[in-house]
Amino acid sequence: EVQLVESGGGLVQAGGSLRLSCAASGIGFDDDYICWFRQAPGKAREGVACFRRSDGSSFYRGSIAERFTISSDHKMNTVSLQMTNLEPEDTAVYYCASSKRAVRMWYPSEYEYWGQGTQVTVSS
Repeated sequence: EVQLVESGGGLVQAGGSLRLSCAASGIGFDDDYICWFRQAPGKAREGVACFRRSDGSSFYRGSIAERFTISSDHKMNTVSLQMTNLEPEDTAVYYCASSKRAVRMWYPSEYEYWGQGTQVTVSS
């Protein structure tokens, strides 16, 4: 069974940076997508960035690519999210998730496995 463990969250001032990591175990070749989602209090869970393991492609929701970068280690079992120029609106619990297909990439229902989440708090 796939297990995903996030790390790297914390408290940072606006304009600062954080790097989140998602360590995946039990993952197979067909678990092609590892993605980051986030959920702020009182809001729906939303997609942030995705990494496609089969070809190393990266995908970002909206303009988030201007500040966030998703990457993977050479084994493609650890996927990181480098976040820069953080804003208070980025405050949320950040989750990583895996999916075999992710036809609708930004829909949480497409993902079979989820990590426990890591809190990111950006102060103004």
